[in-house]
Amino acid sequence: MSKKTEPRPNLEPSSEPPTHVVGVRFQAVGKLYHFDASSIPDLSVGELVVVSTSRGRQVGQVASVGLPPEPDLPGPLKPIERRATGRDLAVRKHWESKELKALITAREINAQLGLPIKLVKAEYSLDGKHLTFYYSEEHKETKTLRKRLAQTFRVKVEMRRIGPRDVAKILGGYGACGGPLCCSTFLTEFSPISIRMAKAQGISLNPSEITGMCGRLRCCLVYEYEQYLQARKDLPKQGKRVGTPHGEGKVVSLMPLKDAALVAVGDRTVEVHRDDIIPIEEWRALQAKAARPCDQCTRAAPEPPAETQSTDAEKQPKTPTAKSTRRRRRRRRK
Repeated sequence: MSKKTEPRPNLEPSSEPPTHVVGVRFQAVGKLYHFDASSIPDLSVGELVVVSTSRGRQVGQVASVGLPPEPDLPGPLKPIERRATGRDLAVRKHWESKELKALITAREINAQLGLPIKLVKAEYSLDGKHLTFYYSEEHKETKTLRKRLAQTFRVKVEMRRIGPRDVAKILGGYGACGGPLCCSTFLTEFSPISIRMAKAQGISLNPSEITGMCGRLRCCLVYEYEQYLQARKDLPKQGKRVGTPHGEGKVVSLMPLKDAALVAVGDRTVEVHRDDIIPIEEWRALQAKAARPCDQCTRAAPEPPAETQSTDAEKQPKTPTAKSTRRRRRRRRK
C-alpha cells in the first residue's frame, strides 16, 4: 500500500501581490525582513517560522503583521515555508553550539594564510549546509580563505563583509554612559551621523568625547539633535546685543534645553530666560519707525480721476466734413 505524502510548499516568489505580509527578524535586535504569508494567514506576532533566505533556511520570529506604513518592498517576496516546530528549535540550537568552534578554526586557518582579515562571527543555516563568516577588514582577496574553509567544513561557505558599527553590535559592550551599547540593545538600523550634530549640541569635538567603541561617531548624537535645533530657533545668536532685566549685554552662550542664554552684563554673567530677553536691534528699529511722521499725513492730495477731466478740444463744436457739405448742396438743387 502506497504511503501518502504531503505536497511540498511552493518556495518560489509569486508574481501576484501578496494578500498577507509579515515582518520577520532573525536576531533579537536585527533588521526587519518581509515575507509573503498568504499560505499561513493566521500568523501572529511572536510566532517562530521557517523561511528560505540567501543564507539557507533560517528560523525567525514574526515581529509585525501587515504591510509597512510606506510599502517599499524590493520585488516579489519569498513565502513563509511553515511554522517552526520543537525539532526545528533543537536543530538550530545544535548548529549554534558549533559556531564558536567553527570561528576559532577559521581564525587559525586565516593566521596560517597570513591574510589581514578579521573574522567576527560564524553562522550556520538551519540544515547545516550553509556556513557564513562575517569579517570586518576591507580585503578583496577572500577567495583563497573561502576555499580552505569549504574544504575544512565540507559545506557551502560564504564570506560577508560588515562595517565597524555592525562589529560593535555583534560583540556588544558598554558605552561611555556606563550602559550597554545602543546598537546591541535596541537599534535595529543605523542613522547617518555628522559632526554638525555635535556642534549644534555644544559637545566638545575631542575624538574621545564623540566616538564610540566602533571608532565612528556615537549613535546617541542624533537622539536630541532635532530638539536642539528647534530650541535654538527661538533664542538669539551668540555674540548678539540684547536687553535683559539686568541691563543691556552680550550673549555669551546658549542653553537650549533650559530655553535660556548666558548674557554678559558689565562685569558679570547672568542666566536669562528667553521670555525676558529683548532684541536690542529690533527694538531700536521699532522706536525709530515710531518717531517718524505718519506716512498718510505727508502724502500728496489725490488727483482727480481721468474720467472727470475734460479738454478744450472736447468742448469745441465739431467742424463739418466734406461729405456732409456735398449732401447739403444736393438737397438745395432739388
